[in-house]
Amino acid sequence: MENFVQDVFKHLENYYYSIVDLTPKFILAIVVILVSWFIATRIGIFTGNRLKARMHDRLLATFIARLIKSVLIIIGVLFMFKIIGLDGIAQSMLAGAGISAFVIGFALKDIGENFLAGILLAFKRPFSIGDIIESNGVKGEVINLNLRDTEVKSDSKIIYIPNALLIKNTLINYNSEGYLLQTFTVGLEYGSDYGKAIELVKEVLKRNEEVTEKDHEDAAVITDISGTIIQLNIRYWVKTGTSRKSAECRSKIIAEVLNVLKENGFVLK
Repeated sequence: MENFVQDVFKHLENYYYSIVDLTPKFILAIVVILVSWFIATRIGIFTGNRLKARMHDRLLATFIARLIKSVLIIIGVLFMFKIIGLDGIAQSMLAGAGISAFVIGFALKDIGENFLAGILLAFKRPFSIGDIIESNGVKGEVINLNLRDTEVKSDSKIIYIPNALLIKNTLINYNSEGYLLQTFTVGLEYGSDYGKAIELVKEVLKRNEEVTEKDHEDAAVITDISGTIIQLNIRYWVKTGTSRKSAECRSKIIAEVLNVLKENGFVLK
């Protein structure tokens, strides 16, 4: 019995000295975690503010900032395990993370592809919120860019285009340096005074406050002849605004052009 008690005290003494030996390492590990958390939080806030100022999508900016913060915290945790002497656990975590990333990446390949494409679109900026774009057979106004897709408003419908398709396929941006090109065609009777018709159209465009002075020399041109119908194409630029405002401007100009041509005796086809 006496030997048993001595063995117990001996083991307790060994545990005591082990704890005393590890205490500085535990304190240093806690300090490393706290410092890592503090630095990661500060960098995450700084990165989030900078990205939100440069990107239209606050969700994407917040996600990237949190991702950077998480990576820094994970690095701090790995340092903590190394300080304590648990290198095996750190290596197991890294190996497990690598395998998990591979499995998840393979299973969610399309989602990951769209996510990376969304990051490229956010930084490259081939278009901005409010621009009129056309891609994959869809034309409309960009209203939002998120992690997976781009939201486009077309004919009162919200269409979600996967970001990867915008990267892979042809993308047309109808807005040029803050201006939007609008066009429409009017059919004139064969034998009309085409020069006078062009001048009347140009006068209408010049009177409209929404129309800019850009490319007025090409504002009205004869583009085609179909039987006894002469195709007069009208093109002009307006400042970028909401799709509703652009549509109202186009409607107003078309009505004014038709009325002016009729009042001057032109027969419209």
